[in-house]
Amino acid sequence: MAARPRARDSRGFLRIAILLGTLWEVRAVQIRYSVSEETDKGSFVGNISKDLGLEPRELAERGVRIVSRGKSQLFALSPRSGALVTAGRIDREELCAQSVRCLVNFNILMGDKMNLYPIEVEIMDVNDNAPRFLTEEMNVKIMENTAPGVRFPLKEARDPDVGSNSLQSYQLSPNHHFSLDVQTGDDGTKYPELVLERALDREEEAVHHLLLTASDGGNPLRSGTSRIQVTVVDVNDHAPVFSLPQYQVTVPENVPVGTTLLKVKAIDLDDGIYGEVTYSFWKITKKNLQVFQLNSLTGELTTLHGLDYEESEFYEMEVQAQDGPGRLTRTKVLITLLDVNDNVPEVMVTSVSSSVPEDTLPGTVIALFYLQDRDSGKNGQVTCTISENLPFKLERSIDNYYRLVTAKHLDRERLSAYNITVKATDGGAPPLSTETHISILVTDTNDNPPTFSHTSYSVFISENNPRGASVFSVTAHDPDSDKNAQVTYSLAEDTLQGAPVTSYVSINSDTGILYALQSFDYEQLQNLELRVTARDSGDPPLSSNVSIHLFILDKNDNAPEILYPAIPTDDSTGMELAPRSAEPGYLVTKVVAVDRDSGQNAWLSYRLLKASEPGLFAVGVHTGEVRTARAMLDRDSLKQSLVVIVQDHGEPTLSATVTLTVAVADSIPDVLADLSNLASPMDPEDSGLTLYLVVAVAAVSCVFLAFVIVLLALRLRRWHSKRLLQASDGRLAGVSASHFVGMDGVQAFLQTYSHEVSLTADSRRSHLIFPQPNYADTLISQESCEKNDPLLTAIDFQECKDEAANTQQAPPNTDWRFSQAQRPGTSGSQNGDETGTWPNNQFDTEMLQAMILASASEAADGSSTLGGGAGTMGLSARYGPQFTLQHVPDYRQNVYIPGSNATLTNGAGKRDGKTPAGGNGNKKKSGKKEKK
Repeated sequence: MAARPRARDSRGFLRIAILLGTLWEVRAVQIRYSVSEETDKGSFVGNISKDLGLEPRELAERGVRIVSRGKSQLFALSPRSGALVTAGRIDREELCAQSVRCLVNFNILMGDKMNLYPIEVEIMDVNDNAPRFLTEEMNVKIMENTAPGVRFPLKEARDPDVGSNSLQSYQLSPNHHFSLDVQTGDDGTKYPELVLERALDREEEAVHHLLLTASDGGNPLRSGTSRIQVTVVDVNDHAPVFSLPQYQVTVPENVPVGTTLLKVKAIDLDDGIYGEVTYSFWKITKKNLQVFQLNSLTGELTTLHGLDYEESEFYEMEVQAQDGPGRLTRTKVLITLLDVNDNVPEVMVTSVSSSVPEDTLPGTVIALFYLQDRDSGKNGQVTCTISENLPFKLERSIDNYYRLVTAKHLDRERLSAYNITVKATDGGAPPLSTETHISILVTDTNDNPPTFSHTSYSVFISENNPRGASVFSVTAHDPDSDKNAQVTYSLAEDTLQGAPVTSYVSINSDTGILYALQSFDYEQLQNLELRVTARDSGDPPLSSNVSIHLFILDKNDNAPEILYPAIPTDDSTGMELAPRSAEPGYLVTKVVAVDRDSGQNAWLSYRLLKASEPGLFAVGVHTGEVRTARAMLDRDSLKQSLVVIVQDHGEPTLSATVTLTVAVADSIPDVLADLSNLASPMDPEDSGLTLYLVVAVAAVSCVFLAFVIVLLALRLRRWHSKRLLQASDGRLAGVSASHFVGMDGVQAFLQTYSHEVSLTADSRRSHLIFPQPNYADTLISQESCEKNDPLLTAIDFQECKDEAANTQQAPPNTDWRFSQAQRPGTSGSQNGDETGTWPNNQFDTEMLQAMILASASEAADGSSTLGGGAGTMGLSARYGPQFTLQHVPDYRQNVYIPGSNATLTNGAGKRDGKTPAGGNGNKKKSGKKEKK
């Protein structure tokens, strides 16, 4: 047996494989087996697994099975031994009748490859049938004047077996008048003839009884007998003669039952009883006796049952005509049936794949089926068709087998199941057809990625959202099915402001719902760009992305913040100066505020909430400028307190307030005089607090002076010791220098404990400032304590108590006045008295500004007090480096320094266009920022 060809990748091997496959189908016809009839069920026929080149276990694994054309299965496959065995008792005579060779053909189907292998099994005859006569008794009438040597034909016996098992000989029982002679016909049939050996004498013996025995040649020998009754009759010299030597008729197979097919007729010239002819079957099978009927008187041959061309195409029989005395003659009757298209074609599906993956390549075999029509000729020629709009086609295989193969690529998403109708039509007139339905389910493969309905999404969410709140939901559709359509969602790896995107937003992998992990702040984050990936669960998985733009909407969650005047941190109150001669509309100061929100939430309006003198001042709604509403009156008090409220336009409205203290005076001496008057009527409790403060300062100063004296003494001692060491010629050279205190320590100590005392406008509350002096190695001299500072006359310092007791406070210089450029407000914005001049002493000027602007001292210097860097207005230190001038309007052109024409710049050392002089050790830098 040839082995199954194996496929090869190369083209040459492929051609060889095709050639071998063709040779295999040719050689497969030669697979022949033989088995004797009447064997038991399960008898061995042949080793089919060996002949197919397979192991016995592979028969079941590869779907090997028998495909038979008949209605009954004669053979079966043994899964254990891989052998072909009988499925039941086989009767050769029933299958093949008198055929010399009885061949049974069927096919072996290999299911995995859908290949067919024709098998031929020859049924060997066994001597299972004995010869039998048609009748158990034969009657022979012989005229008594019959001459010896006349032959009388006898009915032959029939044996269904063939070969040596068939009928071989006849024997006649011993007698004195007859002998037996056997004739052999052209077809090999043996005909017995009774030969008269001696003349008969009716009067001597009227009836002779003989026994005829028919024997076959099988082992064991089988035989059959028939009795012969010979009746001696009077003389009859004419025998019946048929009108035709042979009768033939051709009829369609669908003739009705009882139809007369033909009529035989024999004529006997004798008269009387010798001329009466009767008809009977001489040679006919038992099966045909049940189909045909012969009228003994008329000779009409009719049907008892319906004729079937598919069972028998031709009938042959012999009819005898016998007269009264017994003389007879024989004739042959031949009946030929014409096929009628009375059988519809049959479609027998031998193998079918109920499910097919959608990625199946064109040309893949889906089903294998066999067409059969029991009719013959054109009536049995069957054509097979399917619908043309299907991605399948039919290919013819061996015999009448057809393959259903794929013609195109399948797409489950377009059509997931096919109900294919296979129509078989014969060539008869009219044609008959039958339909068989084959259902094929297209299984899914992961060939479609998930898709979103939009390429990108824009989502808007208000800030201050609760953590864990649902933000948005995305949905991707996958047209695949089952596992291939299960979509999971994830966020692409990305970073925002140094943090991963997943720290801001998370997504539910099953539902695609986005959740906010943080409460967003519009002032820190305005938008967020995400990329969502939808991935199915196929193998390999497919995915697609979509962009989501998350925009944060601003809410009014930040109240306005006052930039100017700055709120002091020492519980003091800043003071603005307004001359009594100021005209209505005079610019006193300006409130500068910002709002970190945006849009309408950052629109600010200013309003005067409370004033100690209603109607004296007015505040610009949009500018925040504090101006005089009317002229100053003498009854207006020196100290005016204003409460300004700043409101935004958000919903709800947020606000902030600032308290302004305005000193109403025409000149600085008036301010100082009024301050002294304000300080005198202090409460006893406040006076006690001031006394305690002075005593504490004096105590600290005394301790400081004592420590300086001790340091000087140690220094002198060290100097004296050094002189002694030099005098001792270096005997102390090994002493470590770390045992001596140097001037560096004294300088550091002096630098640490340098201090200054200053007063605010509210003289009842004093505070101490410890600035860093310009020269750490310069001690406070007596002259510095003797300096008469108008602002320090209200405090008695212990360091200068001797000089302070004898020194009277000098009256203020009436010659210095405010110039137009030096008046409060925007430079040159108001008309005032041009006769006043500022003090020439820069120190006095700075101290005065420090008193007036105690709560806004950072703005008084005019250098970098409102700005920590270029373009930031000092907001970076308060709000962080990301809060720059692009968030707030530039108010620097509107911020002024009362009593100075200085503008806000970033030059730390410039004031009034002059570089401050230094080097005397007593020079103090103005502004609280530099003093800290």
